[in-house]
Amino acid sequence: MIELLSPAGDKERLKFAFLYGADAVYLGGTKYGLRANATNFTNEELEEYVKYAHSLNKKIYVTVNIVFHNEDLEGLEEYLKFLNHIRVDAIIISDPIVIETVKKLGLNLEMHLSTQASTLNSRAVKHFMDEGVKRIVLAREASREDIETIKSRTGVELECFIQGAMCTSFSGRCVLSNYTTNRDSNRGGCAQVCRWSFLAENEKYDFEMMPKDLNMIKEIASMIEDGVNSFKIEGRMRSIYYIATVLYIYRKIFDKISTKTLTKEYIEYATNIINRVANRESVSQFYNSLPGVNEQYYNGRKEESNQDFLALVQGNEPGYITVEVRNYFKLGDRVQIFGPKMHEIEFTIEEIKNENGENIEVCNHPKEIVKIKCPVKCDENSMMRVKVFDILD
Repeated sequence: MIELLSPAGDKERLKFAFLYGADAVYLGGTKYGLRANATNFTNEELEEYVKYAHSLNKKIYVTVNIVFHNEDLEGLEEYLKFLNHIRVDAIIISDPIVIETVKKLGLNLEMHLSTQASTLNSRAVKHFMDEGVKRIVLAREASREDIETIKSRTGVELECFIQGAMCTSFSGRCVLSNYTTNRDSNRGGCAQVCRWSFLAENEKYDFEMMPKDLNMIKEIASMIEDGVNSFKIEGRMRSIYYIATVLYIYRKIFDKISTKTLTKEYIEYATNIINRVANRESVSQFYNSLPGVNEQYYNGRKEESNQDFLALVQGNEPGYITVEVRNYFKLGDRVQIFGPKMHEIEFTIEEIKNENGENIEVCNHPKEIVKIKCPVKCDENSMMRVKVFDILD
């Protein structure tokens, strides 16, 4: 089993994740998850979208992975019973009290151990397997040797992060946020202090200590050989454009590996696309060796949000596409469109019509609906972006 696993911070992100190739999504309810600032899902929405996912033959995993304080335990039993009732595919847990409660209540809930548990050795894995955990989400600090050893000694289902932000602390065990802002990162309130710039003592430069993003494009084939079952993308707070782009690229990577058509040229192209959409550099971090100076940001970084996402395709008619404007574009711009069931295309915008059918030259009103002359039919919910790199499909 090979699974591509996507974040889903709200219902729009969930739908785009499934549309762009995710086999499963992980998400949080309104309590007990580590992304309190995401929109998340009410109980009614959870029930609705579990049914939706199952209708697509997809899966939903729900996070119940905070570090519980006494006051957090109120309502936990009722919530777990509810998740069991709506038949979520698994819960993601880190605190032993959740395991104990699931067993005490006799619930048929599959349990996945969160990366928050920082699991890096086979004896810990065997302990949690004995407790009824089916899948281990390894710590982000896992090396290839760690993965191979754990798999060979336990045979457990393994889930590993392949894309997204890293934590400066050890797999999320951080107290910086608590110390500086009184927001508990281990209960969903992380203020991302490690991404702040700190004024150095001599006041001549800013000091930073954040790691670069994780990107495992070059290592996917090796990870499959290692026995990894689920390949996880970080980012419940990310945009639909980010989620769609990352899933589109990784789905292509998996397909090319399976057909033995993956090339160094495509890996380089895919890496460029991913780095562009993330607005950060990305590296493989701990997989091959301990991170060094090239895997971290220290004295300054560029992290400027771009306006590459130009429009969302809403429909087609002969010779034209209808789009919802997301960022500025104009006549003469060279653009690209990618979508879940289509090859990427590139063309120059030669004609734009507004909702009244009038020719216009510029689109600069977000959410405006316009028609663009387009040489091919495009999927609904495909995305138009700025042309930065030549397409390599």
